[in-house]
Amino acid sequence: MNHNYIIDPDITKAETLPASFYKDERVFDLLKEKVFLKTWQFVGDEQLVKLPEHVHPFVLLENYLTEPMLLSRDADDKIHCMTNVCTHRGNIIAHHPGSQKNLRCMYHGRRFSLKGEFEHMPEFQDAKAFPRPCDHLHQFPVVQWGPLLFAGLDEKFPFQSIIDKMNERVGFLPMADFRLDTARSKDYLINAHWALYCDNYLEGFHIPFVHKDLNSALDYGSYTTEIYDLLNLQIGYADDDTELFDLPEDHPDFGKKVGAYYYWVFPNMMFNFYPWGLSVNVVKPINSGKTKVSFISYVYDESKIDSSAGALLDKVEREDEFVVEGVHNGIRSNFYQAGRYSPKMEKGVHHFHRLLAEFINR
Repeated sequence: MNHNYIIDPDITKAETLPASFYKDERVFDLLKEKVFLKTWQFVGDEQLVKLPEHVHPFVLLENYLTEPMLLSRDADDKIHCMTNVCTHRGNIIAHHPGSQKNLRCMYHGRRFSLKGEFEHMPEFQDAKAFPRPCDHLHQFPVVQWGPLLFAGLDEKFPFQSIIDKMNERVGFLPMADFRLDTARSKDYLINAHWALYCDNYLEGFHIPFVHKDLNSALDYGSYTTEIYDLLNLQIGYADDDTELFDLPEDHPDFGKKVGAYYYWVFPNMMFNFYPWGLSVNVVKPINSGKTKVSFISYVYDESKIDSSAGALLDKVEREDEFVVEGVHNGIRSNFYQAGRYSPKMEKGVHHFHRLLAEFINR
């Protein structure tokens, strides 16, 4: 079946992705190849390998990509990200985080450096044209932003330019001082398609109807969305009763009452900046009807949390879950095909749908 989606670039005329997009299992699987393997993912922070000669194995987007990967910090204090699959017979190499001077496969003894370079293999003296470049572990490019680490599944995806764009607004924040707060970090399971969760995040249209407390903290009438190539930004303005950013004089929003910057990065990452720090949200597909969303909080000024727009993250999330699951069930109706966009309030959703269509149609 030919999955060809067309989203009119003119939002005033455009229709949303059809209901079939969210219901078709073949499309759900196609998105692995067309979207997720062509982009970058958040893989954690530098504390996972906080000392030289340490490794941290992990599985990227378990139950969807289920890609075995490995973070390492070598003796020169450089962080690497590589496949955790031996180039001999495909065995998993590292099973536990901790201190290691090299990587050794326990199946047949093939050894690699912490940079992923092939070092030694027993009983291969007679092998011709060995080793070859393919005997090294596959390397994923890594970008670090403050303590945060990102790995490129496709190095052509311009991830540094995305960070540069976000830094235009939040670069004044002391990212190096952000610290993981495990007590405020949590996973949520949602009975809905992952893209529906993103759809909901990408518009403030629903805030007055779904989030009464958040609506009282933000000025809905001033809510704005800015669109860029592979990300977009929603700005939450607030009044003096809500904690505001102390913006420097050279900041593009200096003089404005900004309570939150909500960045979305294609396809499945959100970076919610508040005066107290950052909530990273990673939307992780499990199947076409189930999604895990990880909220990972990084705090640098705990005194500002209770009075900020991000004070009720768990309550807001539960409210979002209810409506997203309602949409997931509703689009299974035989009588719903597609909707229209609010040109004022749903620019982010339109942008997301256009990117999905573009990547799928390539």
